[in-house]
Amino acid sequence: MPGPGNDDDEIRHLLRDIRDAQREHGAEYRRVTERLVELQERAVTQQEQLGRLYRRLVRVGGGLLAVLLALLLFLVLIYYLLSGWSRYLFGV
Repeated sequence: MPGPGNDDDEIRHLLRDIRDAQREHGAEYRRVTERLVELQERAVTQQEQLGRLYRRLVRVGGGLLAVLLALLLFLVLIYYLLSGWSRYLFGV
């Protein structure tokens, strides 16, 4: 029989369902938010590591370039010194 008591029970049941759904939604939202924060922290850590690696590679590459330029300069100087003295050293 429909009556005011049944309506109140139905409303309470609906309100409980809404409350439970909101709690589940809130819990899921917290889980997703925590996961996003974790992923952002991991991305920041990876960017920092890549930045350090890049700086290290630039330093090593710059050092190698300086060594190669110094070697080239040395070889050019040796060539010009030997070419100037070649007639005395080799009779050419």
